[in-house]
Amino acid sequence: MTAVGNGSPLVVRHVNAPDGALGWARRNREELRAAVTEHGAVLVRGLELGDPETFAEVARALADELMPEREGFAHRDESPGPVYSSASWDDDQTMCMHHELSYAREFPAVLVLGCLTAPEQGGCTAVADSGAVVDALPAAVVDRLETEGWLLTRTYGGTVGLPWTEAFGTSSREEVEQYCREGGIAYEWRGDELRTRQRRPALIRHPLTGRRSWFNQIAFLSEWSLDPDVREYLVSVLGPDGLAFNTAWGNGEPFTADLIQVINEAYVRATRREPWQTGDLLVVDNIRMAHNREAFEGDRRILLALADPVRARIPETAPGI
Repeated sequence: MTAVGNGSPLVVRHVNAPDGALGWARRNREELRAAVTEHGAVLVRGLELGDPETFAEVARALADELMPEREGFAHRDESPGPVYSSASWDDDQTMCMHHELSYAREFPAVLVLGCLTAPEQGGCTAVADSGAVVDALPAAVVDRLETEGWLLTRTYGGTVGLPWTEAFGTSSREEVEQYCREGGIAYEWRGDELRTRQRRPALIRHPLTGRRSWFNQIAFLSEWSLDPDVREYLVSVLGPDGLAFNTAWGNGEPFTADLIQVINEAYVRATRREPWQTGDLLVVDNIRMAHNREAFEGDRRILLALADPVRARIPETAPGI
């Protein structure tokens, strides 16, 4: 393997895998995992992943454990593994930086992504170092969020957003209620809709390095990160409290548009990117690195495996609905 640092995630170039992608993954697992810990994200170029079955085998070889997604925010197609397609999102819209499932009671420490078809233009899965984001934000903002956390409100089963059956992977209301109770999530049924509120830490300590990490989806799930025309339409139709998701300070005070802009600008300054090539494998430390999906043209097929689940520190139940 030859490691090439180029201002993007570390690119590991591999050109000779006589025993295929799975054999390479098994032989290089420890070295690759160590590089991810050191650099935050590693792109392996030159493997022939080819199909979902091969990618799933590679992901299982690299992970200690694969986990299913719960509390997802957008539809995914499931493949073997469990392995998922990238989240459904308009091709011409960039998905904001976020840490996968940073609001859930159990989240992946590692993301494994594979490119089966690279887009003609754009479509990077860019990453941003959470430590650099913390350093770029006003100290008063960081201190307050570290003290009181952030609040996420969601509506499942409305005009926009996932139905609760898909997000929680069950058609049983009792199972959803049990999940919410165990995860410190306040919930309310409104006919076929489920509304939830949950308070979560905005910063955590990395379990391996001890580094303080900005770990949340404050900006991504905020109304102020929506396209202005889309936001105006949704608020007019659903009302300010009817959006599929929104975020606030831990005490429920709304975030301002200016603050969300400051956070998104901090992500931009910390962003590193490398265009996808068909066959690429990207392994990301989900705690240290936020990631996004940039707008693209042409076919794009990226698969995702959620690896090495971590049980979150759950604060007291969020204020009731």
